[in-house]
Amino acid sequence: MEGDRRVGVAVDFSPCSHKALKWAVDNVARNGDHLILITVRPEGNYEEGEMQLWEATGSPLIPLSEFSDPVIMKKYGVKVDPETIDIVSTIARQKEVVVVMKIYWGDAREKICEAIDKFPLSCLIIGNRGLGKLKRAILGSVSNYVVNNGSCPVTVVKGTEHET
Repeated sequence: MEGDRRVGVAVDFSPCSHKALKWAVDNVARNGDHLILITVRPEGNYEEGEMQLWEATGSPLIPLSEFSDPVIMKKYGVKVDPETIDIVSTIARQKEVVVVMKIYWGDAREKICEAIDKFPLSCLIIGNRGLGKLKRAILGSVSNYVVNNGSCPVTVVKGTEHET
């Protein structure tokens, strides 16, 4: 793994997340890179499955062959959508990119910054839903927080106006 880049992409399986992932694949990922998909689930009362084991530290790195399997991902409380699987399966074949997923539970802003430091990531690509100033102030923008607090270069890919 020495010398290889670790490219992180924050994914929540929304349209703007797909756009950020496509942008990362088209513009950043190169042969030999590791593409690390970071997804954060809200904290909750998880009574079964892998979530209890990994709630504090996040899941182990999940290889593409496993996170494309709905039965395995159900253990983590994540339903991976076909579009995400299609995008990453294609780059894994075409560019010899190693694709893995890491799942965290908790506040997305904090957990994404934690992931940047833990790996450490060479860079992070994150989508932006394009919320207005008022909604951003009320809800808190994950991308703004990560840009201001992340310890690696962060690229924000903006969604189109009709996406929510």
